[in-house]
Amino acid sequence: MPSESLENPSLAAAVRWGRMLLIRRFEETVARLLAERKLGGTTHLCIGQEAVAVGVCGAMERRDQVVSNHRGHGHLLAKGGDPALLLAELAGRVGGYCRGKGGSQHVAVPEIGFMGSNGITGGGLPIALGLALAAKRSDENRVVVSMFGDGACTTGNFHECLNLATLWRVPLIFCCENNLYAMSQPVKEGVSAGSPVNWARAYGSMPVATVDGNDVEAVRGAYLRLADDVRRGGGPAFLECLTYRLCGHSRSDARLYRTREEEDAWKERDPIQRCGDSLRKEGLGEELAALQESVEEEITAAVNQAMSSPPGDATLARGGLFAPEETP
Repeated sequence: MPSESLENPSLAAAVRWGRMLLIRRFEETVARLLAERKLGGTTHLCIGQEAVAVGVCGAMERRDQVVSNHRGHGHLLAKGGDPALLLAELAGRVGGYCRGKGGSQHVAVPEIGFMGSNGITGGGLPIALGLALAAKRSDENRVVVSMFGDGACTTGNFHECLNLATLWRVPLIFCCENNLYAMSQPVKEGVSAGSPVNWARAYGSMPVATVDGNDVEAVRGAYLRLADDVRRGGGPAFLECLTYRLCGHSRSDARLYRTREEEDAWKERDPIQRCGDSLRKEGLGEELAALQESVEEEITAAVNQAMSSPPGDATLARGGLFAPEETP
């Protein structure tokens, strides 16, 4: 995929559309491979939430760092990750980013600033806080982003980290992907403040923004405004992106807690369709068609590369447990 850093705003927006489509096709491919039993374990897909990943992670500078959550494939791909290496990781192949040992929920690619996903709800928050504190103490002009869902806002980690981040004025953006459900629990039943953003407002003078999480340009704009202040030493900020996952929480989720009418209404707000319709009105239909063809080719190549990589063995699984001995 080409870079987002293009001078023509419309072409740059088209590239972001292509990146969202890449994430969507990647997640759909993962779902298919799971159904075909070519992948093991479970996974949590971000279908429907691609605009948040691209709007935030795609706008970050390479030196910036992001800590993801259990629904993190899109964050990694938007930060510049390679779908072939990510898919190999999910498949437990040695050609994966972590040689197949991290899997879906614990992959990390520090060289591009992707500091790891996390299988624990809210587990990435203190890691991001530590990274932001390190960035401040070393006087690095770096922004750290913590990605989490609305369910994580009900954990102790969330409140402790917002409190400390405000006291220490670290360069950290808390990004809540509010998809209205913490697995099956509606936000209105789990958040006493009504919305996670209301809790965030209680922590000092931290800037807070709520944005349509299905509008990639709105997400990107809100993130860049907050990041500019954070990077200049303004302390932490909180970004709430209102979105919706169009799939289940995981592959075993029958979504009995949601009505099909509600799902159909959100499908009308599909972030990829909305962005594509807008760009086609600007006369970029041919560019989108070319990007779509490129995405399909990239996904096909990713599957071939990932599934041809050998699986890990017991020796690999037991490796890396101890630091190498120092020679005198």
